[in-house]
Amino acid sequence: MYKKEMIAMLLAGGQGSRLGVLTSKVAKPAVAFGGKYRIIDFPLSNCINSGIDTVGVLTQYQPLRLNTHIGIGIPWDLDRNVGGVSVLPPYEKSTNSEWYTGTANAIYQNLNYIETYNPDYVLILSGDHIYKMDYEVMLDFHKANNADVTIAAMPVPMEEASRFGIVVTDQDSRIKEFEEKPEKPSSNLASMGIYIFSWPVLKEALIKLKDQPNCDFGKHIIPYCHEKGDRLFAYEYNGYWKDVGTLSSYWEANMELIDIIPEFNLYEEFWKIYTNSANLPPQYIAENAVVDRCIIANGTEIYGEVHSSVLGGSVTVGKGSVVRDSIIMQGVTIGENCVIEKAIVAEDTVIGNDVSIGIGSEVPNKMKPNIYSGGLATIGENSVIPGGVQIGKNTAISGVTSSEDYIDGVLASGETLIKAGDRV
Repeated sequence: MYKKEMIAMLLAGGQGSRLGVLTSKVAKPAVAFGGKYRIIDFPLSNCINSGIDTVGVLTQYQPLRLNTHIGIGIPWDLDRNVGGVSVLPPYEKSTNSEWYTGTANAIYQNLNYIETYNPDYVLILSGDHIYKMDYEVMLDFHKANNADVTIAAMPVPMEEASRFGIVVTDQDSRIKEFEEKPEKPSSNLASMGIYIFSWPVLKEALIKLKDQPNCDFGKHIIPYCHEKGDRLFAYEYNGYWKDVGTLSSYWEANMELIDIIPEFNLYEEFWKIYTNSANLPPQYIAENAVVDRCIIANGTEIYGEVHSSVLGGSVTVGKGSVVRDSIIMQGVTIGENCVIEKAIVAEDTVIGNDVSIGIGSEVPNKMKPNIYSGGLATIGENSVIPGGVQIGKNTAISGVTSSEDYIDGVLASGETLIKAGDRV
């Protein structure tokens, strides 16, 4: 048995259904972000920057790209003989086999992994948030308060508080009340889904609640510890933190990266964000191309205009095309004389010549108005858009489409075009 002071358990199995076609073939933590990164790079980088060298990554939904991206953890210096990064999918046991049915159930099914390192503390993380945090400072806070459980929390607007687990604290930051997504919140201090548990406390709670259906930290473990009288404290965080679980928040977080003074800075030397990125040639900007306020990854060739956008690697923007306020992921090919406004185009999509995307009036999406909103046009990975078509706002497209799929060459605002075998 080895001995580690604190290990991290990173929950990365989420389906991310609120990201629509972006997550039809890939887990949310593996979705591209900021041109060259994937969402999971941020908590992984936080771990190694905080001195945590043992991370269990719990995967479930569409794990292939996530597993390939993480590999043996080399980019994050997590390729260790003892510790390092371990991908932990659900597995068949001698008595039964089951999927992870809740956040806490996923941890319970990996008790043996945690026991291997005999930790004093266990850090629970989500794989789908964009932020920088020194977990060592949070651990110092946990120790100083002799806490059993420390919950990272931050103030949110009162009108949004009902979306979160809400904590009410005394003057010493000790948690007096905890409510999971209350209808009428009694405070605006929201749980960030980042927890430090003293290991004996977590182990006892997981075993006690092992038969609880869909066992979850916010709904079951935290209330159980609170009712039992454990010492719960809130570690207040005031930096940048974004849950990129919706298309609008995902688009906004990417656009914030290109602000004149970005609230979230990817360029700080002292807190680098590491990733597993391909070895690509430099970007190429043609003589008559126009580029302003953009992030552009390596291997990208621009022959048209790109304004206020985030482009991944190996993207091609053809002559006469204009891209504005958009996220174009790696490997996308945009033909000539296209106009793309406020769109999210996923990886390896091919867009023909003379295509207009993001035009017309803003009409609610007919199929999933809560997902495809904010005036965005969203195109899933490996899609094909034929030349000469027009695509409106609050639209979603996935799959290889042809001219016959567009009535009079148009996909009107609020419409959805999903080819057979693809998921909305």
